[in-house]
Amino acid sequence: MKLIVRHQTTYHYQASAGRVAMRLKLMPVDTAMQQVLEWQVSVNGEPVDGFRRNSFGEMEAIWIRHDRLDNAVVVAEGIVETHDKSGVLGPQQGSLRPDYFLRETPLTGMSDAIRDMALSLPCDGGMLTRLHDLSAAVGNAVAYRSGVTTSRTTAAEAFALGAGVCQDHAQIFIAGARAMGVPARYVTGYLLAQEGMALHETHGWVEAWVPDLGWVGFDPSNRVCVTDHYLRLASGLDADDAAPIRGSVTVAGDIWIDADVRIAQAEDGVEDRQLQRQLQRQQQQCAQPSIPLSIKAR
Repeated sequence: MKLIVRHQTTYHYQASAGRVAMRLKLMPVDTAMQQVLEWQVSVNGEPVDGFRRNSFGEMEAIWIRHDRLDNAVVVAEGIVETHDKSGVLGPQQGSLRPDYFLRETPLTGMSDAIRDMALSLPCDGGMLTRLHDLSAAVGNAVAYRSGVTTSRTTAAEAFALGAGVCQDHAQIFIAGARAMGVPARYVTGYLLAQEGMALHETHGWVEAWVPDLGWVGFDPSNRVCVTDHYLRLASGLDADDAAPIRGSVTVAGDIWIDADVRIAQAEDGVEDRQLQRQLQRQQQQCAQPSIPLSIKAR
């Protein structure tokens, strides 16, 4: 399947920013499950060309602006051909050993309750079966409910609450997998809904290391292994580490962030794809802004 994506993130600064620095993980790479056909990243209309491969085997770039800035519009867009491999991404691509992803972070620290859930799963079906069981157990224990957690909610807090979103499901799975001694990492990307509706934010899922298979993708929120409806961007130890955009800014006042993702199955013809891109751009320009996130600059 060919997916066409336009991901736009706008930062509005209450007072003009004096310096903005961003780490961008917005450039997908080829894997066994996807091939990048076209892709570009820009900030305020200027292409970002400084992407380099990191130790995860993925691409990232640093964008810095030192003069006065009222807003920053980050756009990632392109076409990626995806393949359904039943979630099997395969061997490690970067220079890091899989056991690097046994490291605990504040967001993925396991509680006694998460450990008990993971270690209570049956052991007689092999590791892949246990991981499927773990994914189902997370979905059963934590109802999908937006607005009850934040980006700083830990796996232990979301598990105790019994509700959360894809980030919470993924980080609980990661904590549970590590309790079983299985390396696991957070993955950020895009998901095309079965009905082909536009996605208005990035999606998060997990990859776990399975001997003889390599990395295997699980989506506890949707209770499936990753399919050709998923487009992978970047990975990390947790959601913060895998975030598509992270940065710092020197500014007095608040910052408002508005993010919007448009994703669809790409048409076959070149002209048809150009029309799709134009429609995605128009949709983002005409859409009512989502409730902005207001944060204090430091």
